[in-house]
Amino acid sequence: MLPFLGRSYLPASYGCTRCDNIEKLTNYLVLLHGLSDSNLSQCKDSYKMSESSLLAGPALRRLRKREGLTQAAMSARLGISASYLNLIERNKRPVSARVVVQLVEQFDLDPRRLKADEAIGGLDGLSRRLGDERFADLGIDREEAAEFLAAAPQAAAAFVRLFDKASNGIDRQYDPLVASRREIERWRNHFADLDNAAEELADELRLSRADMGAALTERLRERHQLAIRVLPREVMPQTLRRLDLHARQVQLAEMLSPASRNFQLALQLGLLEHGDSFAQLAAGAQFEDEGARKLFERHLTGYFAAALIMPYSRFLRACDATGYDLPVLERRFNVSAEQLSHRLTTLQRVGQRGLPFFMARVDRAGQFSKRFAGASGTLLLETEDSCPLWQVHEAFERPDRWIAQTVRVDGDSDAGREWVTLSHAVDATGGDGKFSIVLGLEARLAQPLAQARGLSLLREQAQPIGLGCERCRRPDCRQRSLPPRGANLAFDTVSRAATPFEFGP
Repeated sequence: MLPFLGRSYLPASYGCTRCDNIEKLTNYLVLLHGLSDSNLSQCKDSYKMSESSLLAGPALRRLRKREGLTQAAMSARLGISASYLNLIERNKRPVSARVVVQLVEQFDLDPRRLKADEAIGGLDGLSRRLGDERFADLGIDREEAAEFLAAAPQAAAAFVRLFDKASNGIDRQYDPLVASRREIERWRNHFADLDNAAEELADELRLSRADMGAALTERLRERHQLAIRVLPREVMPQTLRRLDLHARQVQLAEMLSPASRNFQLALQLGLLEHGDSFAQLAAGAQFEDEGARKLFERHLTGYFAAALIMPYSRFLRACDATGYDLPVLERRFNVSAEQLSHRLTTLQRVGQRGLPFFMARVDRAGQFSKRFAGASGTLLLETEDSCPLWQVHEAFERPDRWIAQTVRVDGDSDAGREWVTLSHAVDATGGDGKFSIVLGLEARLAQPLAQARGLSLLREQAQPIGLGCERCRRPDCRQRSLPPRGANLAFDTVSRAATPFEFGP
């Protein structure tokens, strides 16, 4: 069983809930609450995280009032002083790992409730909404948004709920795709236990065969009595993989590339050997919609398959050794550009972190069909339309190479940050259709990238882009197809500007 699934957040193996395995507990806290590696090492030694950034004063205050306790009574149960609890409740001190353990033990508290703001996308999610053009005249900056979130997280959640409903006519919380993506973002697209399980299985497979495809085939045959059969396109015109238990076969479409065949076999093996874990983890997310749960479970299955083909430690060592040279990594692990891009967004293991990439997949019409922010914190993906000035679209015309570009978003909550983006055209799985994959990394972290060599990382040389024309207020863009939403259009009968629309504030 994966950790934190028994009793909804603690495994049955934890017994009395006193940490029999502090490493798993602290890994969980790091994943959900952003605790640093240095704090983690302190926690392993002394259960202390005095410098942690986990501020959860309002959550503790609500818990204390719900239990009908004074600060003195609650502090006694937590084993801390009343003055220290007072500082925690006023967000003057962070919550240490030792206090979290006591909260779980004394009050049966799900630790995820300490970071309830993750449900709205945290500070990035709140900043994105407050950066809407309807609030432009208020001049709300990121620092003010952080103060709002820290002081009144429930009020911030209420604002987000109303904002989303007013913006879309429906409550986005119930959009299955959005709900699934938000849960992936809450985990920063890193599932430590899936990585560990996949790495152990990958080590077993390596002992039997060096070739991953052969090793997967052998495992399915010996452990599950399943043969592999590749069927013609006319037999499986719309199907990539089928499990035929009657014939004891895993059937694959002939149009799959070798990398896609390996991935489909890894998917099938993961479902057979760890399917219960995927289902339990998805059930623990407590989605209100069955479709969202299924989408999330499907993501976990794909995550495991990628982790099996690209085992964490071995993959990260290869990234560091090659300068994240993408074509080299594709060849070394026999994966596609899309599979590689997915994997690069997941490298957030405690004490062994990779670079925080984001990844998206865009079609020729500029629509996003995949979006994974990972640990990047970017808001570039929080839009339904992409910018024509972003070279993600140029990749369709240059399909044999990765295209590097430094971009910045002006007048948005991402303002002040530049991004190096790497785009590559890929065929749809099975061969019908094309997409453009884009990887992104904050420019200040991009020095090690092989594909960024020779690329200027300076802000003044970065290409300004927008989050789709309706959300972009750059006045001098000749690529603009629509005016900004809510803008006051200006018309001049004497002269005609070079841009298609003129508008005021």
